[in-house]
Amino acid sequence: MTEDPSRRDLLKGAAAAGAATAAGPAFAQAANGGPAPDPQTKYTDQPFPEQRQKWPALQREMHPVPDCGERSYRGSGKLTGRKALVTGGDSGIGRAAAIAFAREGADVAINYFPTEEPDAQDVAKLLRAEGRKVLLLPGDLTDQGFCVDLVGRAHRQLGGLDILVNNAAYQQSKASIDEISFEQFDRTLKTNLYAMFWITKTALPLMKPGSAIINTASVNSFAPEKELLDYATTKGGIAIFTKALAKQMAKKGIRVNAVAPGPIWTPLQVAGGQLPGEMGKFGQDTPLGRAGQPAELAPLYVALASNEFSYTDGSVFGANGGTGAV
Repeated sequence: MTEDPSRRDLLKGAAAAGAATAAGPAFAQAANGGPAPDPQTKYTDQPFPEQRQKWPALQREMHPVPDCGERSYRGSGKLTGRKALVTGGDSGIGRAAAIAFAREGADVAINYFPTEEPDAQDVAKLLRAEGRKVLLLPGDLTDQGFCVDLVGRAHRQLGGLDILVNNAAYQQSKASIDEISFEQFDRTLKTNLYAMFWITKTALPLMKPGSAIINTASVNSFAPEKELLDYATTKGGIAIFTKALAKQMAKKGIRVNAVAPGPIWTPLQVAGGQLPGEMGKFGQDTPLGRAGQPAELAPLYVALASNEFSYTDGSVFGANGGTGAV
């Protein structure tokens, strides 16, 4: 299907301006103080059109553009004065967390793959216009040296570091283990597990009591999809890493928790995360009957980073549309 250029430009402009393209009227009503919307219809429940982009994909090119809370998230000072580093913060769940953190009063450093620069500039422009400090730190998380340097740069340029979100991920669907190359397996583990270890190990000596680490796990940590063998393996590891590290860090006053999303509409899906021809089924089999939007996870990341959740440690929180997998 040939895309109407004028429509594509409109969608790009909406993304750059922070428009919640996927949101429906019920959501807008709730944002203005009306009654809470039905979670089944808060966002579109229509099948997503088949689409594919070269990895790692751009959010601004997706149809519909994911809602990361650009227009909806309202802060209340929960993270005033805090300093956060978010990997994969240009789009999807990481972007939603970064927007929410900034609007709660935190300064934010965002890491992303270099080709995702347009998405990163969109979110930086949005938050800087609101008077927030946003650092853009592009690079490849499969590089150990870069991961170590990333933490140091964020710490120096933010003037501290007390929130770390290990969110960036690599996901490629393959019907069989026969189709998973050694290169894909290596990249999946390095991006999803090794980078988390390298970054966390480097960050911990810089973090003081009261700091928080939040890892993005997955429903696949507990109920793996057969076409996501390598991805699910890493997500299971992230859940266990979170629980074990929390026990180590408790005596240092540093909390470690994780969020385990179900099907969330992000660039991962259009960059190889779904098997060809399967996009229309994404999220349709959840009890709520739809995929989630990144904006729906942002409050979890804020809560886990805030002092309000001071007794929550070593936990994994599901956000999966009612599947009950976590």
